[in-house]
Amino acid sequence: MSDKLPPENNQGHMPLVAHLTELRSRLLRIVLIWLVIFLGLFYFANDLYTFISEPLRAYLPEGASMIATDVASPFLTPFKLALISALFLAMPFILHQFWGFIAPGLYKHEKRIALPLLASSIILFYAGMAFAYFVVFPLIFGFFTSVAPEGVAVMTDISAYLDFVMTLFLAFGLSFEIPVATVLLVLAGVVDVAKLKEIRPYVIIGCFAIGMLLTPPDVISQTLLAVPMWLLYEVGILFGGMLKPVKREEQSEEDSPSA
Repeated sequence: MSDKLPPENNQGHMPLVAHLTELRSRLLRIVLIWLVIFLGLFYFANDLYTFISEPLRAYLPEGASMIATDVASPFLTPFKLALISALFLAMPFILHQFWGFIAPGLYKHEKRIALPLLASSIILFYAGMAFAYFVVFPLIFGFFTSVAPEGVAVMTDISAYLDFVMTLFLAFGLSFEIPVATVLLVLAGVVDVAKLKEIRPYVIIGCFAIGMLLTPPDVISQTLLAVPMWLLYEVGILFGGMLKPVKREEQSEEDSPSA
């Protein structure tokens, strides 16, 4: 008898076919909820695009507007936006389904840690997107439209704009997950807070390198991504210092099956 296995596993291993069946069932639920949300958003796809494009349109010169260079863009671009927005909105449900799939194989202390981290990751992802929309977009578009050469009309293609903002949404949403990743590394015992402080200079350089790779090729968006990433790393160090990794002996004692 092994006390290192989670209580659920001590009652017998689930067959591989059962695992695959459950995974398929959860994936089907994810696709279903994604489609349901998409169908609800599709009717408002044009209004949704109007909302997303507001940070740029607010800085367009008087009389200028966005344009559609492809024949199908007026339909396909809002369609694509509704599809991606549905995926973002379904993210809590998607993560909940993955949590339900892996939870039976976790220790009790891992479950207690995972739930707050799961909730935090969702909140931070949405916070990153909100930061991009309300802070980054006005700065970027205000700068770009103000430096246009004389005689050049600023009329952005709607499809190119959507690709631009979705790249930034994803980049900022993922970058705001840094505190969660840092705390997980500390809890897992992979690194300690002292080591995280020691490698701080390399992390700062890495933040700017990642900002260069994940954002469009302009200094403003790169800096606006790199600086929050560094600050969020500091937040992760702060919270990591309040925690301590669970030792293996404590895990075995706490997670051993009760009679």
